Amino acid sequence: MKQKRISPRRKGPPPARRSARPTPAPVTEWDQAARWYNAVVGDQGSEYQRTLIFPGAFRMLELKKKERVLDLACGPGAFSRYLAQKGMRVEGLDASEQLLGYAASRSPASVCFHHADAREPDSFEEATFDAIVCLMALQNMEDIQPVMKNAATWLKPGGRLVMVVTHPCFRIPRQTHWGWDEEKKMEYRRVDRYLSEMLIPILTPPFARSQIFTSTYHRPLESYFQAITEAGLMVDGLEEWVSKKESEPGKRSRGENRARREIPLFLALRARRQNIP
Repeated sequence: MKQKRISPRRKGPPPARRSARPTPAPVTEWDQAARWYNAVVGDQGSEYQRTLIFPGAFRMLELKKKERVLDLACGPGAFSRYLAQKGMRVEGLDASEQLLGYAASRSPASVCFHHADAREPDSFEEATFDAIVCLMALQNMEDIQPVMKNAATWLKPGGRLVMVVTHPCFRIPRQTHWGWDEEKKMEYRRVDRYLSEMLIPILTPPFARSQIFTSTYHRPLESYFQAITEAGLMVDGLEEWVSKKESEPGKRSRGENRARREIPLFLALRARRQNIP
């Protein structure tokens, strides 16, 4: 899929496809879920994004003003706008043309968006970006090895890649669950499967009458580390982030809050492209 730049728009819905285009862009799962997801994320991100993911990722990126940053799998562009407000030169890339339409309509003209698959190596020139960030998206990609390889190529020597996913040890859809130990008055996390990679279809939006599914790909930690190191990147940062929610007062609230503080919700990794002698 040849990269297409999505021009910023101040108002109105996402741009419609042009009927004259000889080869229409393929409709992705996230094109079909774009309207719902855009409403969930909004202009500044969801609650978890605003309070936990965005500030945590920004800190780990160790950015300086005017550095060039790629928001990889940017979706409707909430973190792209966050970075732009911090003084960065921001570009976003996503495979969903519909999500990019929402991103462009909400974002300042200084943010450039590109329609392309992150697995395509010719989307950008080598050593283009000071940093690359991928938030809550690698878990929706079937093959992450070419993505990591491209990120390593597109980064300048010494450049940083920060990725955030739901924690693969504790937050696997339909394979991990909360349980309550009545004797110990303790909430615990049950893990039924972990080492096996698996595709898990998710109703998006998560309503019983929905007919739209998006794909989540569970991978153990070793798969992420293998993809990163085989791309030539060096991991130099790992953080595990817990939910800051609090239970309503009740018999189980103390145990629930303690478990929430102990069982991470998100995993954040930072890797660098090593300096070339």
